[in-house]
Amino acid sequence: MSKRPFFVAVTAAVLIAAAYLFYRYVNIGPGAEKPQQPAGTRAESSRELRYPPAAPQLNYIKIQQVESFPEPLLDPLNGRIAYDENHTARVSTPIAGRIVAIRAQPGDTVAAGQTLLEIDSPDYAQALADVNKAGADLRQKQATYRRARELLEAEVIARKDYEAAQADLAQAEAEHARAVARFDNLTQGKGLRDQRFMLRAPIAGIVSERKANPGAEVRPDAADPLFVITEPTHLWVIIDLPERLLGAVHPGQRVVVEVDAYPNERFAAKVASIGEVLDPATRRVQVRCVLDNPKRLLKPEMYARVTPLADGEGRLPRVPNSALITEGLYNFVFVEKEPGVFEKRRVTLGLQGRAESYVKQGLKEGERIVAVGPLLLNSELAGLN
Repeated sequence: MSKRPFFVAVTAAVLIAAAYLFYRYVNIGPGAEKPQQPAGTRAESSRELRYPPAAPQLNYIKIQQVESFPEPLLDPLNGRIAYDENHTARVSTPIAGRIVAIRAQPGDTVAAGQTLLEIDSPDYAQALADVNKAGADLRQKQATYRRARELLEAEVIARKDYEAAQADLAQAEAEHARAVARFDNLTQGKGLRDQRFMLRAPIAGIVSERKANPGAEVRPDAADPLFVITEPTHLWVIIDLPERLLGAVHPGQRVVVEVDAYPNERFAAKVASIGEVLDPATRRVQVRCVLDNPKRLLKPEMYARVTPLADGEGRLPRVPNSALITEGLYNFVFVEKEPGVFEKRRVTLGLQGRAESYVKQGLKEGERIVAVGPLLLNSELAGLN
């Protein structure tokens, strides 16, 4: 066998090895090793994890500070916002006629007695004519009665003529009182004898609805009111309470109202009354709550979630369900003790809702928990044990 090919092969191998060593020395450095991603390590306790600041696991978790809220008694119930009927007036016309002018628009603030619209009405004209006629007849009968009394005192007429004049005066007074009462009923006691009928606001408030158009014919028996005037700072919340929960709610109980329009707002209300009749179709009873709305954020017919609160002033920490880890019969959360250090802590839950739960023991307001990603931390902690 020739030695030349063997020498060439050995020389090539040596050159390749030298080239590799030179490349590693220039690009990586002597003794360098491949870098590894930082992993969680056990801290002081077997239930704690510690991560360096650059650990990639920290990018997959979300920290949230715990807040406390009044202790709920039940899961949120479906409800709706409604007018407070004690501060709402539905205004209809007491007479038939045709609208000739509209003086108020939806959203306007009106005072009690302010004109809402003008109506050209034959019935109003007839009522005004009846007042004028009854007044003229009354004045005539009063003059007749005075003459009869003077003639009776002078013994010129018989007493029966005087008594007849007295009876006629009483009838005229009654007819005049009837006509005036009818007219005052139409004008809401304003005593103004306008040429057209003025429909006026019975209370002060905001015009929330208007179902009147210029030139439209109106009548007293219409199905819908022409105007709805309300005080929007006072509202009702109506709950359709399931029969099985009837014993958990009572008048005077505090409730919390939430709506989709303001996800971070909670509005305080109070149970005012509980219906006496159960709906046989839905097996629910209507519960009415009173709600103050000073900022006018809530609107009638909004859907709402209503949470009855336990009696007293107790408050419990509230956590999202995504922060909970269930192992057997127990629940745990990861609490951030300091940046990068997490403690797995057992908690005792109170009410568990669809999205959030209330903690009775094991957690305090102001502590920081892992709201998103606790399963990642739990798997790494299990791998270290």
